[in-house]
Amino acid sequence: MKMGNYSAVTEFFLVGLSKYPEIQLVLFMLCLIMYVIILLGNSLLIVISILDSRLHTPMYFFLGNLSFLDICYTSSSIPPMLIIFKSGRKSISIIGCALQMVISLGLGSTECVLLAVMAYDRYVAICNPLRYPIIMNKVLYVHMAAWSWTIGCLNSLVQTVMTMILPFCGNNVIDHITCEILALLKLICSDISMNVFIMTVASIVLLIIPLLLIFISYVFILSSILRINSAEGRKKAFSTCSAHLTVVILFYGSALFMYMKPKSKDTNTSDEIIGLSYGVITPMLNPIIYSLRNKEVKEAMKKVLSRHLSLLKSRKALRPVIS
Repeated sequence: MKMGNYSAVTEFFLVGLSKYPEIQLVLFMLCLIMYVIILLGNSLLIVISILDSRLHTPMYFFLGNLSFLDICYTSSSIPPMLIIFKSGRKSISIIGCALQMVISLGLGSTECVLLAVMAYDRYVAICNPLRYPIIMNKVLYVHMAAWSWTIGCLNSLVQTVMTMILPFCGNNVIDHITCEILALLKLICSDISMNVFIMTVASIVLLIIPLLLIFISYVFILSSILRINSAEGRKKAFSTCSAHLTVVILFYGSALFMYMKPKSKDTNTSDEIIGLSYGVITPMLNPIIYSLRNKEVKEAMKKVLSRHLSLLKSRKALRPVIS
C-alpha cells in the first residue's frame, strides 16, 4: 500500500438517491418526523421502565437497552442524512465517515445479539416460569446485555479499521445516503478478500446464529403455549412474545437483505431504500410495537402520565396561595 494513495482521500461525497432530486425533500420531511418519533418514543420507554418499579425486570431492562441503542443508532445517521438532503455540498470527512460507520455497524451488531438474548429471556419466562427469577437473576441479565454491547463494538471496530486502512486511490464518491460499509468497500482499489471473509464470518455469527437461536427459542415457546389449557392463558403468554417477534421479523428481514443477498442482485436504489427501512423505520416502530402490544407498558404510561398531571394540578393550586 502506498501512503500517497491512502492520504489522497480526505472526504467522501454521498450521492445516494441523487438521481431522484424530486423525492429528496419528501424524504427530508419523512426522516425528520420519524426521527422525532424515535427520540420521543424510545426516550419515553426508557423513562417509564426506570420510574415504574413493576417494570424492573430482565425483559424491560433489555427493552431499555434496545431503546437506548435505537436512539444512538439513529442519532449517528439521520442528522447527517438530513443535512445531505438539504445541502448542495453532499460531503463528509473521512473521520466523520469512519465514526458514522463504526457507530452504526457496532449498534446494528449489538441489536442482533440483544434480540437473541431477549428471545432467551422469553423462553425461560414461558417454558420455566417457576425457575425464571433464579435463572434470569440480575447478575446474569446484566452480563448478557454487557456482552451484547461488547461483541457488537468489537465486530464494528475490526471491520471499520480493516476497511479504512485500505487505499481508496482518489475514488471518494459513495453511491449511498450514509457511510455504509458495503458501499465503501466498492471504492477500494486493492484486494478486499480479507474484508469479505471477515464480513461473511460476522454475518454468520451475528445474523444467522442469533436468528437460529431465536427460531429454536420460539419453537419451544410455541410448544409450551399450546400446552396451556385455558384460552386466556395462551393469549397472555403469546402477547408477551408477539411484540418481540414482530421486531425480530422487521429487523432481521432488512438486515438479511442488506448483508446476505447474492452479489448479482445488487441494486443501489434497493440498497438505499432498504437502508432507510433498516436505519429509520425499524427504530421508529420498536417503541410503538412494544407500547401498543404490551398491557404492562400501557398501564405504566397511564400511571406516569396521571402522576405528572396530578403534580401539575397541585402546583397550579399552590400558586395563588404562595402569591
